[in-house]
Amino acid sequence: MAAEPVAPEQPLLRQQERERVLREQLEASPDVRLKASSDAGQGRLPANESPCFTIRHIVLEGEESASFQWALRAANPTSDPALGRCLGAAGINLTMKRIQNLIIARGFITTRVLAAPQDLSQGTLALVLIPGRIKHIRFADGTSSWATLWNAMPAQPGELLNLRDIEQALENFKRVPTAEADVQITPAGGTDVKPGESDVVIVWKQASVARVSLSMDDSGSKDTGKYQGNVSLSLDNPLSLNDLFYASFSHNLGGGKSGDRGSQGHTLYYSLPYDYWQLGLTSSEYDYHQTVAGSNQSYDYQGRSRNNELKLSRLIYRDAMRKTSAWASGWTRTSSNYIDDTEIEVQRRRMAGWQMGLDHREFIGSNTLDLGLSYRRGTGAFHALRAPEEDLDEGTSRSKIISASAQLQTPFRIGTQQFRYIGAWRSQWNRSPLVAQDRFSIGGRYSVRGFDGEQILSAERGWTLRNDLGWFAFQNSQELYLGVDYGEVGGHSVQYLSGNRLAGAVVGIRGGYKQVSYDLFLGQPLMKPKTFETADVTAGFNLSWSF
Repeated sequence: MAAEPVAPEQPLLRQQERERVLREQLEASPDVRLKASSDAGQGRLPANESPCFTIRHIVLEGEESASFQWALRAANPTSDPALGRCLGAAGINLTMKRIQNLIIARGFITTRVLAAPQDLSQGTLALVLIPGRIKHIRFADGTSSWATLWNAMPAQPGELLNLRDIEQALENFKRVPTAEADVQITPAGGTDVKPGESDVVIVWKQASVARVSLSMDDSGSKDTGKYQGNVSLSLDNPLSLNDLFYASFSHNLGGGKSGDRGSQGHTLYYSLPYDYWQLGLTSSEYDYHQTVAGSNQSYDYQGRSRNNELKLSRLIYRDAMRKTSAWASGWTRTSSNYIDDTEIEVQRRRMAGWQMGLDHREFIGSNTLDLGLSYRRGTGAFHALRAPEEDLDEGTSRSKIISASAQLQTPFRIGTQQFRYIGAWRSQWNRSPLVAQDRFSIGGRYSVRGFDGEQILSAERGWTLRNDLGWFAFQNSQELYLGVDYGEVGGHSVQYLSGNRLAGAVVGIRGGYKQVSYDLFLGQPLMKPKTFETADVTAGFNLSWSF
């Protein structure tokens, strides 16, 4: 009996998931949240002050006061308003502190509200705004000339000093993993210093330019090599632009079925920040091959794929508790398959299009909530080919896909023991027929754990929910964890599947010591279609060494 080659889309779907996880690790961005000190102003207004004046109006005057009228609402909380009250010195001071604290909470930490001597008998309290401006922005003495300011700091000298701009600048500096940065706000120096002006002094240093990471895991398949090795070279701030570059190379290390088979690939990435903007370019290639036994002879089956993406993102909102980014990208994707170097033309794909989305991060106490929403559209750009599936209305190169994600991280303690919960939800909806490479797949360590990944379920729509409960039993860098996952797929192509739901569980330990990190786990299916083949127990590992 002749052996069947692996379905052409399955290695590519597996590689897409592997690359997604790798990019999340290598492109992780820092979160900088600076705390602003404020005066205590949360008490209630004193009653029966003497002397006191009935305040009917509160006005804010002075330079830039028109831009801060919103702060006056802090004077009149519903439960304890200042208007209509007879206020003395203590009540007026508390009212000013409430207004001041709201201004500080918005990030204007050097802007001040004062009260000049005035006649309050007419019922009007006049407050004066002293805007806090930036006089100079500079690096601390002794900072390397390799440090660059112009594309990292959103604010300019002469502008209002806002803590959100400083947080963004620190994130732009610290997005380079080997760089450390801090900011000091000092009294303005030099001549012609005006009230409210400050200097922003940046303390910056970089330990090295290059990083190397070596990793090995068993995330491959028996058809193209179970064991996978990866080498990643990262260059931090290579052009002195707070930029980041990495090249990641993967290759199979054996394992799986006998015969000549294997896989290899690489990913190149470069990104550059500018104030609240970021530009990123990604290019990846992936090849696999296997020897397939035919009726009379063996033949070599090969697959190749190429992906490119240009992405532009902008942080459109941030405050002390949340931040939101909008992004847009253009992409191309090609794939082809061969038998003994002869292309199977019906399996050739060349697609291109655009994608846009929103990402939101919310800090809720010690919890972190991440939300994402995107829309992906295939077009005829770059000579995109018509998909053969269009003849049967089972796929198109002009795909329309909506994706959404949510992740909640919750640390907590029981007695003296530290725990955390991580819940992650991913989903996809199709607004057009989809070719196999665009479909949503489940079954394996990157989607629904507990399965060996040799078989998957894929269809036009789907969602997964992953739940991790971790216990830092030994020390903060070593975590025992239990995971329970569920996923299902839907859409037109489900009729050709053995089922559409999977559930699995996993138990493992992960952590690191110095430059070595690891993840060891055992998984087991909890629910699957009867004819869905997978191991009763799946063991897996990931080892990496960074230097």
